[in-house]
Amino acid sequence: MNTADLLALLPFLLIAGTSVFVMLAIATWRRHWLSLCMTLVGMAAAFGSLWLVAPLAPRKVTSLLILDRYALFYIGLIIAATFAIAMLCYGYLERHSETREELYVLLLVATLGSMVLVASSHFVSFFLGLEILSVALYALSAYLHTRRRPLEAGIKYLILAGSSSAFLLFGMALIYAQTGTMELFRLAALLAGAQNSPLVLAGLTFIVTGIGFKLGVVPFHLWTPDVYEGAPAPVTAFIATVSKGAVFALLLRYFYTAGAQHFRSVFVLFAIIAIASMLIGNLLALLQNNVKRILAYSSIAHMGYLLVAFEAGGSMASEAIAFYLAAYFITTVGAFGVVTVLSNEERDADTLQDYAGLFWRRPVLASIFTLMLLSLAGIPVTAGFLAKFYVVTAGASAGIWALILILAISSVIGLFYYLRVVVTMYARVREEAPHAEPRTIGGSYVLVGLTILLVWLGVYPVPFFNVIRKVLPM
Repeated sequence: MNTADLLALLPFLLIAGTSVFVMLAIATWRRHWLSLCMTLVGMAAAFGSLWLVAPLAPRKVTSLLILDRYALFYIGLIIAATFAIAMLCYGYLERHSETREELYVLLLVATLGSMVLVASSHFVSFFLGLEILSVALYALSAYLHTRRRPLEAGIKYLILAGSSSAFLLFGMALIYAQTGTMELFRLAALLAGAQNSPLVLAGLTFIVTGIGFKLGVVPFHLWTPDVYEGAPAPVTAFIATVSKGAVFALLLRYFYTAGAQHFRSVFVLFAIIAIASMLIGNLLALLQNNVKRILAYSSIAHMGYLLVAFEAGGSMASEAIAFYLAAYFITTVGAFGVVTVLSNEERDADTLQDYAGLFWRRPVLASIFTLMLLSLAGIPVTAGFLAKFYVVTAGASAGIWALILILAISSVIGLFYYLRVVVTMYARVREEAPHAEPRTIGGSYVLVGLTILLVWLGVYPVPFFNVIRKVLPM
């Protein structure tokens, strides 16, 4: 490894170093604001370092990591989302008597694991990044350990994530037994002549199963609503966006690079998963009265929408997925950000009753949440509308009309439960909410910034699309 390799790894080194410095600062001088400031500075430095690394791209650092523009784009997306989530964490943790500062260390470690995932070019780095991410998420989900629900969420995520890791390892072992390599770029040529190999098909099935658990798609979705409901609101935002986004970026790189998406059996398997996720995710959301569970089932449906573009394949699909993930990050962090801002020291604001008449108490916050929900529903003038439009365009270019039809039907179903929350916020109620509503300046700034981005991408997405076209296809 030479100097250029170290420079290419600069974003990773800065995030890892920041986590160490924050941990040392906690050990010597425990101050919540100091931990947050160090975290934000480290993330800002890592984000800025992407411009120093970009001239070196593409660069392969050993056989484990590939720092190309595809990886740098998703690393930037991950860092930006985590930056916003860290700011939301401050006001949320200030309202709790539990230990606060260690959450930022876990958040940085989870971010590092996500960055390793999107830059992986080898099964070893793939699994290493996934486990760094998962282990941090176990602790983040159960961070408020004195409460029953967060502890339950952490235990459930631990058990199911451990199971998914077992499926992944076994699938990798089967593919290695057939091909003799674990490098993604060498697998493409080797898998081309082994499409009917029982070992390869079984290995791909186990890998899809493991990734399916991480994405929370049907039928691997059972952990999603319970973990979303039990985990602290900002942690739920991280799981729903950064965690799933990193795994999906890895899925796209792995299957496109290795050529596995050309397997007929793999195409059919993902088509079934996409259809089931879109329909079941939206239908189950109709039955929920808990806002976090509604957003959980909504995220299952959105992973199904993304799989439609994944099935389409080609450069148009890659661009559609990149734009969709960016819009999904903004919208979902914003939605959970509203939940975070409204939560108090006793519990998260996750019931519909917490939002009854919200517009008449806090009109700006209600308006922001309305825009986020409308974006998730795919209503025009929001980023979510254009995101779905580009997914449909990618699907139409590949002629997968059945999936497009299911996407349209399920989107109409989803509109009902989004509007249900909106109507609840704008309805007049006789009594005020049963608990005091805290106000946090940092969280308000984050929500305003996300709202501006949401509308900007929905009205004038050209500059962002120009960036996507420069870095994609892989």
